[in-house]
Amino acid sequence: MPKVIDAECVACGACADVCPEDAIVVDDIAVIDHDKCVDCGACIDECPSGAIVE
Repeated sequence: MPKVIDAECVACGACADVCPEDAIVVDDIAVIDHDKCVDCGACIDECPSGAIVE
């Protein structure tokens, strides 16, 4: 199941930098493109605010 980014996101871009599928775009907050996400979990470990959840 693809991850979800909640309101704790600080838009730092760390998750987008580590995403191997370029499935995360950062504007005011990060947003995951669920069609591209392969559910690898790299973004979870990189998020400093714990905003990425399953």
